Amino acid sequence: MIRSITGALARKRSELGQKEKGFTLIELLVVVIIIGILAAVAIPIFLGQQETAKDSAVEAAITNAKTAVVASLVSGTPLPADTSPITATTFPGYTPSAEIMVSFDSTGTVAAPAFTITGIWGTAVAAATSANHGHTISDRGAAVKVAP
Repeated sequence: MIRSITGALARKRSELGQKEKGFTLIELLVVVIIIGILAAVAIPIFLGQQETAKDSAVEAAITNAKTAVVASLVSGTPLPADTSPITATTFPGYTPSAEIMVSFDSTGTVAAPAFTITGIWGTAVAAATSANHGHTISDRGAAVKVAP
């Protein structure tokens, strides 16, 4: 009887030993290394996409501001001498962004209006540079990134 119990226990232990499966240390290290390599490649790409998105947002903001300024001119409203920053009050067709500072500089006359709109990423008044995603747009052209 003891032999049958001992034999049954031995068979059970051998079955359990065969069913136990898991990852070895080498397999786990390979997975961690692969994840590290993917992260090392993906993070710089992600940061570059953020920078591109900021540039595009500033371009869109100053293009929208130009549309509002031109709409004011077409409706017969004279341009203010200097409006910095542009708000929805000064140009009703413009919706300001919380992250982008857009400023306006009128350089023309009532008969021949001319203006330049500058946009930067951030809310502080600063000179437009490529570091703060600065872009300008004039009454005669498209948005241009400020050179470094």
